[in-house]
This record gives sequence, structure tokens and C-alpha cells, in this order.
Amino acid sequence: MGEGLTVLASSRNTVRTMATRDIYETTFDEDVQTDTRSNQCPECDGRVTTNTVETVCEECGLVVDEQRIDHGPEWRGFDEDERERTGAPLTAARHDRGLSTEIGRGTDTNGNELSGKKRRRLARMRREQTRGRFQSKAERNLAYGLGEVRRLASTLELSDSIRDQACQLFRSAQNEDLLRGRSIEAIATASVYGACRCNDRPVILDEVADSARVELSRVRNAYKTLNTELGLPTPPRRPQSFIPRFASELDVADTVRQRAFELAKGAEATIISNGCQPTGVAAACLYKAAREQGQFFTQTDLAEVAETTPVTIRTRWNELEEVDDSKSAPA
Repeated sequence: MGEGLTVLASSRNTVRTMATRDIYETTFDEDVQTDTRSNQCPECDGRVTTNTVETVCEECGLVVDEQRIDHGPEWRGFDEDERERTGAPLTAARHDRGLSTEIGRGTDTNGNELSGKKRRRLARMRREQTRGRFQSKAERNLAYGLGEVRRLASTLELSDSIRDQACQLFRSAQNEDLLRGRSIEAIATASVYGACRCNDRPVILDEVADSARVELSRVRNAYKTLNTELGLPTPPRRPQSFIPRFASELDVADTVRQRAFELAKGAEATIISNGCQPTGVAAACLYKAAREQGQFFTQTDLAEVAETTPVTIRTRWNELEEVDDSKSAPA
């Protein structure tokens, strides 16, 4: 009986020893490695291990470092001569964020022509892939609207950041069900104009509507809807932002441009507060500055550049003259 208890106690000690020993005594974990640069914890001087995400102390659990940078190549190589990129980044300009597969056409990766049989096969694959890209009517409308936004951004020579903001604005309009009863082209054009306004880019609504496939009245109504329903953070347009563009199109001197900029800043507190269009004020400031510097051009030419009328330029110019006369008059 005594010998049986002794054997049982010995086996229990053996089991306890096997349960509490290090699990990687004879092997190693491929994901966990000892940090050879600084293998001591700065808090408790314990052992520090590094995995693929973070560096942690085994004793106190202190996270020494996390989210380590991958210093490896950003390409994948199958042999010494072939290196392939991993794909384009995500973009808001595509309805699927750019994750869908794009099937090429009549050439391979080396630029060689394909045979007729392979071209017909690629055409069938491309057709079936196009049919399966959209899961619903909403996705199809989204893809068409984003394509219209990209076309307008390319026509107006906008930056990629403004283009992506316009695409995101169109997505928000669709999520808020603002496309119901309205034209997709009108919402896309209004999204481009709204993104330009939010970034304080001097773009006129008539100029954007000229490149659109819809009437100006529909674009104006669509922009009012986006501005009201989505609460766009559009800053008020200032005439100073239109001075460089008008001066560049008219090819005026730098002195005229600087003088027009000063006039626009001075007129902002007087004329703009009366509800005048900033484009007309900017054109009048440029017209007045050019006359002061001895460079003359007609009001009609300036009106064509500013997308306004000669009467508006003449009225704003007279108001600027009155402001200057009141400042120069003796007290």
C-alpha cells in the first residue's frame, strides 16, 4: 500500500512538472523571436520578445514597440528576372475601391500580339467579368456616376485629391438617397463643383456645367440640394482667389496682378458685403489696376474670361472709383 502511494505521488509530480515547463523547450516559435538589440525590459529588466506586430516584455507585459515597419521589398519576385507589383492602392474613384480585376486586351505582359483564339477568349472573359461586376442597380448607378466625376475632373484638370473628394461626395449623396428623382449627371457635376468649393478652388459653376452632359439649371439645383442636405463646409468665395486665374488668361504684368489683389482685399469689406458676385468684383479690380498701369483691354474681353457681363464689370468699377474718391477726399 505504501509503495502504491509513493508511485502515485511520483507520477503526480511528473505530471505537474510536465504541465509547468516551457512549451518551447526543444523547439521554437517562428512568430516570436528574442530581441537581440535590447533584450531587457526598461521597466523590470525582464526578457523582451518580438513578434510580427509588437515587442513585449514576458515578465511585466510592457509593450516596448508596436506596428513595426516592413523593410522588405514592395514587389514579389518569382525568379531573378521577373518582378511583379502587388497592385494599385485603394481608391474612392471606383465603385469597388479598385479591387476588381481588369482584363487586358490584345497584348501580353511583354507587349507581344496574341493570337486570334486568345483574343476571342479574352473578349468572352471580359464580357462575363463586366456582367458580374455589379451586384445591384445601385452599384451600377454608382459606377456610372463615378465615371462621370472622373471625366469632369480630367476635363477641368483637377488634382487627384479633389477628384477623390468629389467621388466620396457622390457616394454620400447616394447613401442619403439624394439621387431619387434627380439626374445622375447633375449630382456628379454638383459633386465636382462642391469639392472645388470646399477646397477654395476658383472654379465657376458655368464652367463646370459647360463640360457636363446636363443643363445648368439642373446642376444648380443639384448643388443646392447637396449643400443643404449634406451641410458642405464651403467657405465664402473671395475675389482674391480669382485674380491669378483672370490675370493669367489675360496675360497681364505682375504689377497689375499685385495691384488688383490689393484692390480686391480693400473692396471685400465694402462691395462684397452688398451681395455682389466675387467674379465680377475680381474682374473690376483687374480692369482698374490695368488702367492705372497703362495696360488697356476692353470690358467685353474681361467679361468673357470672368463669365460675367460688361455691365457688371462697369458697375463694380464705378463703385471702386467711388471708394477711392471717398478715401482721397479731405476730411
